[in-house]
Amino acid sequence: MKSIEQYIRQMPKVELHVHLEGSVQPKTLLKLAERHHISLPAVTVEGIREWYTFRDFAHFVEIYMTISSCLRTVDDIELIAREFLLGQAEQNILHSEVTFTPYNQWVNCGLGFHEQLDAVNRAREWGEKELGIRMGMIIDIPRERAPEAGEQVSTWVIDRFGDGVVALGLGGPEQGNPPEKFRNAFNRMRDNGIPCVLHAGETDGPSSIWNAIEVAGPARIGHGVRAVEDPKLVEYLHRTQLPLEVCPTSNICLGVFPSLAEHCLPQLLDLGLRVSINSDDPPMFNTTLADEYLACAITYGWDKATLRELTKSAVDMLLLPSSEKLGLRKRFQEEFAASEPL
Repeated sequence: MKSIEQYIRQMPKVELHVHLEGSVQPKTLLKLAERHHISLPAVTVEGIREWYTFRDFAHFVEIYMTISSCLRTVDDIELIAREFLLGQAEQNILHSEVTFTPYNQWVNCGLGFHEQLDAVNRAREWGEKELGIRMGMIIDIPRERAPEAGEQVSTWVIDRFGDGVVALGLGGPEQGNPPEKFRNAFNRMRDNGIPCVLHAGETDGPSSIWNAIEVAGPARIGHGVRAVEDPKLVEYLHRTQLPLEVCPTSNICLGVFPSLAEHCLPQLLDLGLRVSINSDDPPMFNTTLADEYLACAITYGWDKATLRELTKSAVDMLLLPSSEKLGLRKRFQEEFAASEPL
């Protein structure tokens, strides 16, 4: 009989909360820096891995912006997208909805959005043909930017929705950057029938989640774990079944919870809320989606049936047309059925 670790690593998965730029591995960052003659804090894979080790949110932002500054050409964008897909395929992640922040590359070096998305789409097509996996892109507004960033990003999303783009997102530091700043961008999404996915309720409290709901009417909430602090919000999330994208290791590294044992994830499930498990920025938090599932299974005593239900539930949260979601559900059922009897 397979061990729980073998089962987790082999079972089919989807991922809903993972950042393309935040997925860049140390060896790839070194390659990009060398290509563009950019100095980094270290010159070896081990040195970059040590630099990646999470210290605080400011350090995390420093790493993220350094990665963005190394993305200078469409070849760079296609490279990181292909390497991301290879990493997902290794974990049997059949579909990913990936947050991408092209605004930073546009501002940093004038790399056009359409060129960036074309590069991502070349990688997407390659991943589907060669690896048998798929991804859609959530193009996000970096919330620390001025309101004009929301106008620009929302225009991009409207222009390319359906061409690899599945939603408008909002990421970045919550505190001091409420979604109201970008209300017009979210109104445009509503007018055009385009979903929104907002980061909220991680480094800021329940009011951040309420604001996201009021301003954008999101299809999902990125993180949302601070909802447990507000019983009325918990009741709302239970009644509406608005999905939460939970990233356990990321939450711990950011100090939202002191340990996995003290994380609110079991409470969210006990309360009947819809949650998915995700890795956020895997190399920066020294994790993968498979590692997240394994750590939770060990800590919370999850059995294989629980793991199956969580993965199937995550499929239902995807921003896919009903026909495509139905096909993916069938693939999951077939892969689970082919695994050992439980």
